[in-house]
Amino acid sequence: MNKHSVIQAVMKIERPVFTTLEIATLRHGGISSTSQTLSRFAAQGVVKKVTRGIWCLPSHPHFSSLVVVPFLTPKQRVYVSFVSALHLYGIVEQIPQVIYIATTGRGRIIRTDVGTYSFHQLSHHIFGGFEWYGNREDFLIASPEKALIDSLYLSSRKGKRFSFFPELDFGPSFSFKHAENWGNKIQDKRIRGYVFKKLISIEESVSSNRE
Repeated sequence: MNKHSVIQAVMKIERPVFTTLEIATLRHGGISSTSQTLSRFAAQGVVKKVTRGIWCLPSHPHFSSLVVVPFLTPKQRVYVSFVSALHLYGIVEQIPQVIYIATTGRGRIIRTDVGTYSFHQLSHHIFGGFEWYGNREDFLIASPEKALIDSLYLSSRKGKRFSFFPELDFGPSFSFKHAENWGNKIQDKRIRGYVFKKLISIEESVSSNRE
């Protein structure tokens, strides 16, 4: 099939991120030839390569760096959390330059032309508290309370990432009790104690500001 069939297959996907395999299957073509055609389109600026076997349409109205997340580790469930989730909920104003993702796998950084993705390992005991984001369900995201606990959990580790937050703006729907419930799931007593100490400090600061 000619290159136009590749574009037809891309349009048939009806989402901004897709794989070489998906396009090859839809056009009844080979992986290699499909990849070569997509590479030519990438050179022309029609599509953009995210990483090996993954492509996107930046011009798509629903495209963002976040919708790429589920495609980066297709064999492993991950979710957007930490300050990335807190920003999406309006709790943290500053836009993170990196998209932070929770995983039970090894921590790593994936750099692409559409964004930098930083994966951070959580214990399987506290890997949860997430749901699909928005009506289109493009990616999984931690609840506001879980995103805070994830951040505090990570700040207890070497490097103390997320040990300092800029001003936090919690809305009336935020539940510190819900956050405490997730904190109680942390098995390591030292880490749990650290997380609760930080959580109590944040809650007291919020209560003081509201008075």
